[in-house]
Amino acid sequence: MRDARPGDESGAYHVCLKTGNFGADGEPFYREDPDALGRVFVGPYLTLEPEFSLILEDDDGLCGYALGAFDSRTFYQRYDSEWRPRLCEQYPMPAGDPETWTRVQQVYAWYHQPDYYCPEPYDQFPSHLHIDLLERAQGRGFGRRLMTEVQERLHRRGSPGAHLGVFQANPRAMGFYRALGFRELVRVGDGPTGCVYFGRSFTSP
Repeated sequence: MRDARPGDESGAYHVCLKTGNFGADGEPFYREDPDALGRVFVGPYLTLEPEFSLILEDDDGLCGYALGAFDSRTFYQRYDSEWRPRLCEQYPMPAGDPETWTRVQQVYAWYHQPDYYCPEPYDQFPSHLHIDLLERAQGRGFGRRLMTEVQERLHRRGSPGAHLGVFQANPRAMGFYRALGFRELVRVGDGPTGCVYFGRSFTSP
């Protein structure tokens, strides 16, 4: 486990791809642009919040990460002004019926129509977190260590708590977050792509 550094983008984007199907391997769905997801869920954090970007690496290479943003609203403002314009310029908004879009086209639409939702009470959970591990690194306690370290860094910086979102189609992840002390705050949307938001206070036991 170490701090992220320049040059980690490729490996971290690969982890995002290999966990990009609701926690399972997303590579079959994103072959036309394997980095599509990473440009949303990894790159902005490595660039804008390096203090809260941790990398997990073994002898075979980068196998996981945990990422955090200290103040979500400030992070999204910077994402909107410093990161997203380049994406929109390089990857046009898909045309046609959204029901016919590929997974890659759906992500391109996110570039143009981002979701900056933050659950309430925001003053209690202003930070947010994101973690992904390759299968070979799962179930060995590394995820807990990564999440604990990022939360401790956020707390030392002055954050009272953090939230995170997980698709309803990923019940394993929800169980992991509950085991770490996160509690459900709100559900947004229905079906597998509906999102469950969890929060955890850094001052609670």
